[in-house]
Amino acid sequence: MPISKVKDLEVYRLSFDLAINIFKISRSFPKEEKYSLTDQIMRSSKSVSANIAEGYGKRVYPLEFKRHLIYSLGSIEETKSWLEFAKENNYMTEKIFESLYRQCEEVGSKLFRLHEKWT
Repeated sequence: MPISKVKDLEVYRLSFDLAINIFKISRSFPKEEKYSLTDQIMRSSKSVSANIAEGYGKRVYPLEFKRHLIYSLGSIEETKSWLEFAKENNYMTEKIFESLYRQCEEVGSKLFRLHEKWT
């Protein structure tokens, strides 16, 4: 399938879905976490797809797109760290944590491969 818009990239769709899933679960975090953990995990998870989109908009400059993919990789790793904090503080079940963490791993793997293959 030819890529004519950012939504054609599977990694974009997966990262967007991940951010939505994290948004939904983080709404149940304690109120005292609103301006720390909740805000941070939502920002980092949304940053993944946002950087893919921004880079895709600059794809005529391959190195620019690849640079934004690297930013996305950094954001996915940050998101994983915040997930670990949330799990350790019992803000989510082990099952939810594992599911979200697996999603992060899948997105990170696809980002890395896209970065390696983009010309």
